[in-house]
Amino acid sequence: MSRKVSATRKGIVTAAAWAVGFLIFFPILWIIILGFKSEGDAIKAPLAVLTSAWTLDSYHEVQERSNYALHFWNSVILSVGSTLVALAIAIPAAWAMAFVPGKRTKDLLMWMLSTKMMPAVGVLVPMYLMFRDFGLLDSRIGLVGVLTMINLPIVIWMLYTYFKEIPGEILEAARMDGAGLKAEILYILTPMAVPGIASTLLLNIILAWNEAFWTLQLTTSQAAPLTQFIASYSSPEGLFYAKLSAASTMAIAPILILGWFSQKQLVRGLTFGAVK
Repeated sequence: MSRKVSATRKGIVTAAAWAVGFLIFFPILWIIILGFKSEGDAIKAPLAVLTSAWTLDSYHEVQERSNYALHFWNSVILSVGSTLVALAIAIPAAWAMAFVPGKRTKDLLMWMLSTKMMPAVGVLVPMYLMFRDFGLLDSRIGLVGVLTMINLPIVIWMLYTYFKEIPGEILEAARMDGAGLKAEILYILTPMAVPGIASTLLLNIILAWNEAFWTLQLTTSQAAPLTQFIASYSSPEGLFYAKLSAASTMAIAPILILGWFSQKQLVRGLTFGAVK
């Protein structure tokens, strides 16, 4: 009897998990479906949308109207570039906070995290003026700097958490053997924290890829990523649902594929040090 109850409970939990997963994925699925419909069919009732004809016209029009390749490579450059710069800054910073903490280290960490709670629009005007004065409007270098700054607190926090799980005695032994600061970080600490660094890298790429506010405000054409590519299909005349859905599908597909293939590494890194 207990085995039957256990099997029933397991079945219920599994069904509930699938139901929740479907509810979360359904908006993405609906966007994909609308991308294969005509503009007239895209605004029909849901059942009529599903039974209407499928077409690639929206994708063809999006390709003809916009330079998808330029937006795609801008997104790749901005997300990967800002992630590498953030890691280059965050690894030494997290090492110092984890292994050479000061009296105000925890206060500094909390202050950095508190900056993420500030509304971005509150600093839009000074940021825009600085970008204008330094000639960084619609430039990749400027956006890489912005994306690095807005995600750096999270990167430092994650790496700090991972580094705290590494025994400090290992680094002390390396120092006794003559390892310098560079060797300690590059050849001892970094290899031991590879799962945590990899998950931090993946998460930061996703955050940078999905950033819309700053990319819409500080770019127009040359450095515009895929978020700008999507926004271009919203006009004063209204929303072009089929084209907007096709553009959204083309924009989210690369990051969805990356997340799908790296999910094991991401979960492994996020749980790094959780079980002792």
